[in-house]
Amino acid sequence: MTIATVTAPPRPVSPVRTSAPKRRGSPLNPLSRPQPLKPPASSATISTRKHLSNLDRLLQKQPALPPLPSSDPLPLDTDPPSPRANGLLNALNLHFLFPSYRRATEDMNMSPRSLSHLQRILSDSPKPSPKTSISSRWREFHGLHNWAGLLDPLDENLRRELLRCGDLVTAAYRAFHSNPSSPRPFFLPDRSYRLTKGLHVTSSLDFPSWARPLAPAPWMAERSSWAGYVAVCDNEREIQRMGRRDIVIALRGTATCLEWAENFRAGLVSVSDESASATQGTPKVECGFWSLFKTPGSDVPSLADSVVQEVRRLMEKYAGEELSITVTGHSLGAALALLVADELSTAVENAPPIAVFSFGGPRVGNKAFADRVEAKGVKVLRVVNAHDVITRVPGVLPSQVRGEDAYADVGKELRVDSRASPYLKPDADPGCCHDLEAYLHLVDGFMGTGCPFRANAKRSIARLMDQQRSNVKGTFVEKAKALALGPLQPVAISRSNSNVCLASPSS
Repeated sequence: MTIATVTAPPRPVSPVRTSAPKRRGSPLNPLSRPQPLKPPASSATISTRKHLSNLDRLLQKQPALPPLPSSDPLPLDTDPPSPRANGLLNALNLHFLFPSYRRATEDMNMSPRSLSHLQRILSDSPKPSPKTSISSRWREFHGLHNWAGLLDPLDENLRRELLRCGDLVTAAYRAFHSNPSSPRPFFLPDRSYRLTKGLHVTSSLDFPSWARPLAPAPWMAERSSWAGYVAVCDNEREIQRMGRRDIVIALRGTATCLEWAENFRAGLVSVSDESASATQGTPKVECGFWSLFKTPGSDVPSLADSVVQEVRRLMEKYAGEELSITVTGHSLGAALALLVADELSTAVENAPPIAVFSFGGPRVGNKAFADRVEAKGVKVLRVVNAHDVITRVPGVLPSQVRGEDAYADVGKELRVDSRASPYLKPDADPGCCHDLEAYLHLVDGFMGTGCPFRANAKRSIARLMDQQRSNVKGTFVEKAKALALGPLQPVAISRSNSNVCLASPSS
């Protein structure tokens, strides 16, 4: 039996498929040839390109670095430090011994984000911290419980209140130096406050006629001088945020020759107090401070009378509202602020809560005076730089040696340290340690005892760089030059304009 072999017919063979599908020609253009689709790019390639594009845009936002001035000599050794040497120095923790390596390390660690942050804080218009409502706790921030639990670590709301007070004192300085003889009306850095009255201090001393030609300026030899102002919050939104209408008294520091002379009259004089008992001792204050506070001028009242009259007027105007009194000052102004608060608590009936926020203030009186102020319910918060010698005078001898005539501090203390700032030199001179802008810089960066400087501090260091450039670390001075940020120009004061707007150092 024969088996037949059946052969299957050949099957049609399909064309070889390519890795990319073919596209059809455009129906609108029959002559166009179909083009194969490009293979899709991997997600890693897209991510890398996007990252490089973002980085390129970020770098383009940085200002071009100007060439170094010809007067600055270039270092001879411009080679980067050896990686092997760097590793050894880091391992032994000895890199801080070599300034050139430290500067190179800081430059390498200056990322685009760090450069952007440095440029922002070196400018005179940083982004301010947002304000939160303190209406339910305003008495705590005003010292109801002596700031218990708010100082260490420093509460953010209290920090903003301190910086606001410091800016108000800065406005007093600027207004005085714009026209020492008679400052013209000006706007306050916090536009929620309205200026109501200027304040003057008068010395009981007289400048010798033969020495007047030796004075650096005529106003420095005058007995009476403008020292500060009274302002009141009249912004309804800010009143709601703070929970009350605030009356502010801001006082500047020493400026004239006679004020300096009064500072050195360190003897104590008695302060009349009918309520003082024999066991408490006699309240006494420094002679020079008391003279500036109580002496009237030829055409201006004394600081004591002027403040009492204005506060009484404002209390009558805003009768029935929740009120508070904030007294703030720097240096001599801090000492006078304490005397103002004591006078208001005595001379003004039913006075609102009174709080003193002082910066770099000297001691004012003896232990009996400190007890008297605290017994009247006046709350005092002293901001003190650990390296500021002004805060330790007058009266350097302890109370055991001098007895009743020993000087004593009043209230609570917030101690900051200029050596904790990453921007200031550790050996900053006494002038820098006492400078008001340096104080505000330290308050902005203070978080707590033993804590590093606040990394997200928002206050500009432009004015600190302008006023204390020799005390700022060289790295930041060089960066400021590289970013074309030179010293700030002085505020232009128009003599013909009666309403002068003085910018805030932190707005």
